[in-house]
Amino acid sequence: MGDAAVRLRQRLARPEPLVMGVLNVTPDSFSDGGRYTEVDAAVARAQQMVEEGAELIDIGGESTRPGAEAVPLDEERRRVLPLLEALAERVDVPLSIDTSKPEIMTEAGAAGVALINDVRALAAPGALSAAAALDASVCVMHMQGEPRSMQTSPYYDNVVREVGDFLEERIAACIDAGIGRDRLVVDPGFGFGKTLDHNLSLLRHLATLIVRLDLPLLAGMSRKRMIGTLTGGAPAEERLYGSLAAAVLAAERGARVLRVHDVRPTVEALAIVQATMKAE
Repeated sequence: MGDAAVRLRQRLARPEPLVMGVLNVTPDSFSDGGRYTEVDAAVARAQQMVEEGAELIDIGGESTRPGAEAVPLDEERRRVLPLLEALAERVDVPLSIDTSKPEIMTEAGAAGVALINDVRALAAPGALSAAAALDASVCVMHMQGEPRSMQTSPYYDNVVREVGDFLEERIAACIDAGIGRDRLVVDPGFGFGKTLDHNLSLLRHLATLIVRLDLPLLAGMSRKRMIGTLTGGAPAEERLYGSLAAAVLAAERGARVLRVHDVRPTVEALAIVQATMKAE
């Protein structure tokens, strides 16, 4: 098993939440699209996030914002693989690959990534077997629909129960495919086929979901539309304070991984959370 995969698994076993820094090497991501498409700029950004306290860097080569178009395999490969190879030599934290393509999973695994972060929960043909063949941990996420259409009238009778049902099904599929439970992380998919009320219900009842699934949970709310809506329509780059509040609430409810754009402010906010939770 790769050293990075072991280190991440050991870290996820601890109760304190870790900060995952977002590094999108895409031209069209909702927050930082186009800023880190060159390898040198992306490496510098990753190094900055590590200095600020990120314990995991999540690299994405295909935007999954609402309305996003699919990216061909060769283009996603061109975007992420040279960066993974450069980062493996230049940063000393585990790396995550945000992809749904089994070919990218396999190639990223060979490059030493410690986490496969899949918004489609390994549902693509070949994804389960590709992930099972790796040492990396796997994060399975709930999404209703597809990125280009997921925000078109999403509906649930009970969003917390239905998200939990879906994640239980994907956990079982992963285990049946040979992916050990100790390799699994779950993500309720804030903003992926959910209204503001759905997102708020998931956040309010996050602890219930964590108890039910009994696995480390990743919460990704940083700069998302739900934050902008609740803060008067602020654009993505002005959603820091709302994102911090959401991160603190998720940490208090037991989230183990916080996927964020603003690393240092989140690390500092979590220091207060942790100190308070440990106080007599």
